[in-house]
Amino acid sequence: MLIDLRKTPEATLPPSDVCIVGAGAAGITLARALAAQGRSVCLLESGGLDFEQATQDLYRGANVAMPYYDLEESRLRFFGGTVSIWGGRCALLDPIDFETRDWVPHSGWPIDRGDLDPYYRRAHDLFELGPFNYEHDIWGMLGIPPEDFDPDRIATGLWRFDEANERFTARSARDLIDSPSIRIVLHANAVKLQADAEAQRITHVVVQPLGGTAREVPAAQFVVACGAIENARLLLASDDVEPGGVGNRHDQVGRFFMEHPCGRIGKVDTPQPFALWAAFQKRFMRSGPPLAPVLRLGEATQRREQALNSVMTFKLQRDPKHGVAMGNKLYHRLKHSIAPNKRGRALDHAYRGLRAWLHREVRGTIERMRARSGRTGLYLIVRGEQAPNPESRVLLSAERDALGNRRADLAWRLSEVDKHTAQVLAEAFDGELRRLGRGSVTPSAWLSDPSPQWPVDPTVGNHPIAGYHHMGGTRMSADPTGGVVDADCKVHGYANLYVAGSSVFATSGWANPTLTIVALALRLADHLDGRLGH
Repeated sequence: MLIDLRKTPEATLPPSDVCIVGAGAAGITLARALAAQGRSVCLLESGGLDFEQATQDLYRGANVAMPYYDLEESRLRFFGGTVSIWGGRCALLDPIDFETRDWVPHSGWPIDRGDLDPYYRRAHDLFELGPFNYEHDIWGMLGIPPEDFDPDRIATGLWRFDEANERFTARSARDLIDSPSIRIVLHANAVKLQADAEAQRITHVVVQPLGGTAREVPAAQFVVACGAIENARLLLASDDVEPGGVGNRHDQVGRFFMEHPCGRIGKVDTPQPFALWAAFQKRFMRSGPPLAPVLRLGEATQRREQALNSVMTFKLQRDPKHGVAMGNKLYHRLKHSIAPNKRGRALDHAYRGLRAWLHREVRGTIERMRARSGRTGLYLIVRGEQAPNPESRVLLSAERDALGNRRADLAWRLSEVDKHTAQVLAEAFDGELRRLGRGSVTPSAWLSDPSPQWPVDPTVGNHPIAGYHHMGGTRMSADPTGGVVDADCKVHGYANLYVAGSSVFATSGWANPTLTIVALALRLADHLDGRLGH
């Protein structure tokens, strides 16, 4: 059933088994799984079925620490969420990401990779990613000779690419809309989680359409699935019973915000720049989804050098001192001038399709010619794991939005180990190139700056700051003093409140978060089904 509070503000909203706040990848996956288990679900979405600027403006906030993307442009607020415009990269968190690493303060999850593996398989099938294999015989799958890097120093990871456009938007959710078990409520901005007097349960969610009247939505169980920044904002803003906000009695809500910082870490001096670049490009397979290998810091080196689990990619380009090429400038100007509505997304999908065709058919030839002529050089780009940092956090702003709610500001901060890892990665790859007689790496000058700051370099690519991957803010922990949710994603101290999405990540790893978000949502569905009983 589909209800739009703007069109039918008087619509009946009876209690359900589970009320989910947020219809993105996590919320939609959870709703679909619970309905399949026979549970009644109320799925609340702040926006409508497509992009609306007035709703999107609720995401405005300030960056009050390191430079970061404008917050209202770094996520989307309508049915389907930000994953409506993602690039489709799927990868697993590695086992080391779940470990407590003594050189990484605040590391360690209360679950391990084995707890997620069966749900990773289900998420993998949901994205139609072919055989479940991310870690074994990668080069054999790609059909190319393996690289000879020492895996203790430079290991290999793998991205698989979801090729479906808008897998979570309304056009792919007819089953949810038609389901008798699911009530989808649009334009239902969650303004407060109402705790009982003892701060032990949530009794209802208060929702309000823009320009409309507030409503109460009751349920047996509640799940907040609004994205990392908004999850923290909603908990912090629900402060009428607990002064610091719901679940924040230990001042953990909003802390440990993480991203995947990007940056140029060196120039590769090699007689065969094109061959090295080409080995690690996206490969379009005869059957199954595209694949792309990626180099990551070997785990033995991570332990020895006390570094993080980060990866690097290659970029063939002209000297960065010349700035961003005119064609890229025009693309970004056009991209930011077009609203991400249905028409705008269709244009973006068309562009991505054209780019994929060019990549598959002609890019290799063009890049080989440019590299041979000396017009381009080969550069290393890091996509870093960010170490958990309690001072990297989401905060409530003094400014209020159109609903009268305090906005979310972001104080994104990196740590010394983040830059140290980038240095180690450049040095490790330099060492391997020299060992193999294939060249060397000249490290970027910024790596020698002792501060934890990273430069914003627009010549790095489409993600000059970080990956648009919001993680942390309601992190998972066994001890309530070290996080917000437990191993089952239940908020510490609350009997019926859960959080879904990458805000529960205790560490970020290098992998794009979407596959893990969906795996955790499937795991949460099984847990809630067990809690609700028969």
